Amino acid sequence: MIYKEFPPGRLLAKFIKSYWWFDNSTAEKLDFTILPDGYFDLIVSLERYKQQEISLTGLWTKPVDVSIEPGRQLFGIRFKLLAADYILKQKISAILNSEQVVNSGFWQLDQLSFNNVETIIEKLNKTIFSAISDQKGIDIRKENLFNLLYQTNGELSVDGYSQHVYWSSRQINRYFQDRFGIPLKSYCKILKCFASFSSVKKGQFFPEQNYFDQSHFIKDMKEITGNNPTKLFENKNDRFLQLATMEEK
Repeated sequence: MIYKEFPPGRLLAKFIKSYWWFDNSTAEKLDFTILPDGYFDLIVSLERYKQQEISLTGLWTKPVDVSIEPGRQLFGIRFKLLAADYILKQKISAILNSEQVVNSGFWQLDQLSFNNVETIIEKLNKTIFSAISDQKGIDIRKENLFNLLYQTNGELSVDGYSQHVYWSSRQINRYFQDRFGIPLKSYCKILKCFASFSSVKKGQFFPEQNYFDQSHFIKDMKEITGNNPTKLFENKNDRFLQLATMEEK
């Protein structure tokens, strides 16, 4: 099994968290549980490096089980939420906790060879940068909101974010429901939970994030991941791919 992540071009960092590559080079089917992380993905599915399908996911608010057959590869772009408006130019609320198939010619991905991932990323950096260069400026309220969300890992209250970015909480929630299918408070809970994974991986079950107490932390962790911190820490058979591949800080 090979799993790698690659940073986006510097000018795309506000839109893209990372590119990633997964290769089931084993002779067996691999089963994983993917946990909510606050991002959404464009995923190219391949069989022996030949493109089979492209899909776009929405946000995940609950864990999802996936199986990857031998000889299969996945290439993905992990998008930050600002990308919905300014790169894909579409709402993803309708595909909350699901995915939709995308035309095989999207961004001319069907014309690319996936034998060299770095080359693919170089081309996509150029394609995506060209797409955002052709449009008007970004709404500064959205840009500031998302920057603050990722910097704080969702630790502020909705009113706190509203005051920092000069955008009413009512308008923010309307925007989140319309674009992403969940209110800001729910999104913050996902970010806080995901930010705690690095501590859980080390067996530290008292959160560094802004939780009222440990019982609230465990409750939120179970709500988002379907498991308590102890189960996540044990991670039998590397079931939780994000925890298995996460670098310890």
